[in-house]
Amino acid sequence: MVFEQINEHVTKRGSRLTSTACQKLLFECDNIIFVFVLKWEPSSFKFTRTAVMDANLVYWKSHGESVFCRFKMWANLLDPSFLFISNAVIQETRSQLGSGENVSKKEEHAWNISLSSVHADSGSVLPLVFRPPAFLPLTAPLVVANFLPHKGIKPALFWQFLLQSYTAGFNYANRNSSSEQNQTGSLKQPLLIAGTVSYATCAGALPQIIVNRLDLRSLHFQNFFRFIVPVPLSAALAFVNVFTVRGEECETGIQVFDSNGNYVGISKAAAQKAVMETALSRAVLFGTTGAVPNLLVSILKRTQLFQKNPLLIAPTRHISVAFVLGLMIPLSFSLFSLMGTIRKENVEEELQVKMAEEHLFYHRGL
Repeated sequence: MVFEQINEHVTKRGSRLTSTACQKLLFECDNIIFVFVLKWEPSSFKFTRTAVMDANLVYWKSHGESVFCRFKMWANLLDPSFLFISNAVIQETRSQLGSGENVSKKEEHAWNISLSSVHADSGSVLPLVFRPPAFLPLTAPLVVANFLPHKGIKPALFWQFLLQSYTAGFNYANRNSSSEQNQTGSLKQPLLIAGTVSYATCAGALPQIIVNRLDLRSLHFQNFFRFIVPVPLSAALAFVNVFTVRGEECETGIQVFDSNGNYVGISKAAAQKAVMETALSRAVLFGTTGAVPNLLVSILKRTQLFQKNPLLIAPTRHISVAFVLGLMIPLSFSLFSLMGTIRKENVEEELQVKMAEEHLFYHRGL
């Protein structure tokens, strides 16, 4: 579309391409990741592509300095009502955004729509089920079901498969795709996702498999494998899920920018840091979600109310799992800034030569 507009202007105006025409082209292609700088030559015209920081990233850079600020932002962005906004409205709202540095209350809702629905690298609207506001409604029943004490192996495998499949899709949809803009798709990534889901499903159901296969009769052993082991196991699987699904970023690298939002280059070191931070935040999310309800239930079991009414234990556990998950999602998303930074000495030597500052910025992904 951009090239057609350029050709149209060149054909109509001959060898003159005025600044007004350039401004019109840039305005019509607002919020696209790349700005086209035209260079006219006698025989032909050439254009080069310069990557600039997306509007969403500029907003995160300006308003997401501390964990508390990011937590307040995510508390607003995770509102499920954003899921009912159509793609056309999202694109129209995004085209009207300002710089993102000084935001009025009137513009805040428009920014929330963009931040909760648009990918910060491609500028395209995220699939509905993989947008951040959909994460809690879709994962809550899956997480609760996975922490249930199943009687057989098949239910454990079924719920693990659903949870690992969704989280793998969410991790992939919200990855950093800045280095993939001009690359053709390959079978490597789908095979990697399928392998991750398969491995995580079997590993997640391992405690139930042990209980059933070894026919453990001791109540202490059953409680250990059903309530204690799943906590570190779920944290480890969440970490592995992110690290493997987004492992290709570490091989290809991601775009890094200076403090003014100008493109500097592609860095594998920044990619490794981005994937590691995201994997750690996801491990904290699922590990805490499994640990806190167990601790709460173990305390409540000692009270007279629960000793007289043991049937209250199961619903209390399920409700607490959903509650802790809902609280931990915005907190885990806020542990590391979506606009990450990396020091000059930690990036590649070829990028250090281009740097005039001590830090570079990158999109961490979610």
